[in-house]
Amino acid sequence: MSGQTDLQAKGAFSTHGPGGSRHNRITKILGSSYPIIQGAMRMITLGEMAAAVSNCGGFGQIAASGLSNDKLRAELKRARELTDRPVGVNIPIYRPNAFDALEISIEMGVKTITTSAGNPAKMMERVREAGLRVVHKVSNESMARKAQAAGVDAVVVTGFEAGGHIGRNDVSTLCMVPQIVDALDIPVVAAGGIGDARGLVAAFALGAEGVEMGTRFLATQECAVPTFFKERVCSASSDETFILGKKEMPIRVLRNKMTEQLEKMGEAEADEFLGKSGDSTYVTEGGNRENATMPCGQSVGVVKRIESLSEVFFELVGEAEELSKRLGNFFGGGEG
Repeated sequence: MSGQTDLQAKGAFSTHGPGGSRHNRITKILGSSYPIIQGAMRMITLGEMAAAVSNCGGFGQIAASGLSNDKLRAELKRARELTDRPVGVNIPIYRPNAFDALEISIEMGVKTITTSAGNPAKMMERVREAGLRVVHKVSNESMARKAQAAGVDAVVVTGFEAGGHIGRNDVSTLCMVPQIVDALDIPVVAAGGIGDARGLVAAFALGAEGVEMGTRFLATQECAVPTFFKERVCSASSDETFILGKKEMPIRVLRNKMTEQLEKMGEAEADEFLGKSGDSTYVTEGGNRENATMPCGQSVGVVKRIESLSEVFFELVGEAEELSKRLGNFFGGGEG
């Protein structure tokens, strides 16, 4: 399926809902006001951050990766204390505690989860039994088709530009999203390289029905990362990221002295370096601007200041609406 008529049939073009919110297939799955998902980041996107995003009309989610069962319960409880809007949990399927995280999500009343890094078919029987909705993250068309066949409700298509853990295909969001939109019947969320309203509108033009953003939300007052990380996000350009762990599990991070050392090594030597305690430190566990592992995408180049989440959402939605009108006037033959 392709072309404007097909995209309209798929629900890619959202309509105005009550209170200025926008509703389409993705917002119905998420229960959010806007089809904007906060990307899950290990030990960064916890209960308070997820609740703050949801309170702004987006879909906040807690990253289960790295959390004990008790800690995940505590973070979900904290989110529930701060918002009555839907909050999700991201569950990497390959993790040994993936099914524990699923059961805790069910126990704590989560309605929609996102899954990644594995085959969602492993979870679908329990997911459907509990009445959950599931959005699965993919990085190529084959994975997307398998996810749809497994019965997921939607997919997040992650391009090579994305921050944090990425796929092994060097294909951009711009190229991959329309390809997968054409291949699937379920809705698609675009991720990777989206840092402002221009990226949001572009994603919808590609046929996506929502976006997932991580890097932009790092430079917010509510994000629980050190100030040096936020300031580095605001000063970096799009070519100042580096992919660690290419041999094992690729992760895009900001460049610093630690990555400079890695660039001089072979893949095996670099992986060994990363495995040594103290050679690098995940940003939430300490470290500094020069030795911390700071997950970040190429959209960092359009992030210029630290703002509140409410300011970010106001700009995203307001500027996207204005930009859409200008494009409509231009392509519709009206006054630009």
